[in-house]
Amino acid sequence: MALGGGIGGIILIAVVMLLGGDPSQLPLDALSGQRAGTEQANDLSDECQTGADAAEDKACRIVAYVNSIQEYWSEEMGGEYQEAVTTFFTGSVQTACGNATSQVGPFYCPQDQGVYIDLGFFDVLEQQLGAEGGDFAEAYVIAHEYGHHVQNLTGVLTAGGGGQGAESRAVRTELQADCYAGVWGANAVETGFLEPITDEQIAQAMDTAESIGDDRIQQKTQGQVNPETWTHGSSEQRQEWFRTGLQRGDPASCDTFEADLDA
Repeated sequence: MALGGGIGGIILIAVVMLLGGDPSQLPLDALSGQRAGTEQANDLSDECQTGADAAEDKACRIVAYVNSIQEYWSEEMGGEYQEAVTTFFTGSVQTACGNATSQVGPFYCPQDQGVYIDLGFFDVLEQQLGAEGGDFAEAYVIAHEYGHHVQNLTGVLTAGGGGQGAESRAVRTELQADCYAGVWGANAVETGFLEPITDEQIAQAMDTAESIGDDRIQQKTQGQVNPETWTHGSSEQRQEWFRTGLQRGDPASCDTFEADLDA
């Protein structure tokens, strides 16, 4: 089962080596079809290693987010952390969890420990879901998927359960991934790949969390809200748990499975 589909390693992506040319000239779509893993770890282009590069170029920014997220979890978990493989795609992609189309959005596949980033989803966020968008909205989505990778490594995903509803294990799993995204955000600058995060960027992530809440999407697509069918959590829940991780900066603060959830 793939997780996180519908919203939202650490690997290093050698943009110049894989795609050729100057990274500052690369459109985001140029990453489509590229796959990166630990064997590229020593080949990352100098042009995409700094926070300034991430601020100036969209492709380098995505690379910086991925690198930063993996760097944080590698430091936090030590030898328990195993680097994920990240695949960028548009249209569709084949995974150990089956074939997935862009309708799924970014997702994590436990079977191959792969993070799959649908490059078109960032446009969907703005054009169809009404999100403000912005660079840190992208970071939140990517960090959420890596949150599922952490859950897989710590056994959360193999503990069973799922279901639907505002108090379901499925919702608690997604909210923990939101919290983990916030934890990374609190520690992102220390990884060396990003410049200090601004209040505006945090607002972008919070706006995205609101836009992809189950209640918000149901109201927009069905004209009514049905908490008994939720699988990812409400807008308020998603914002709350992302904020919790961001404010506390500690994975231990993300125990959504024991928390009383307020729909």
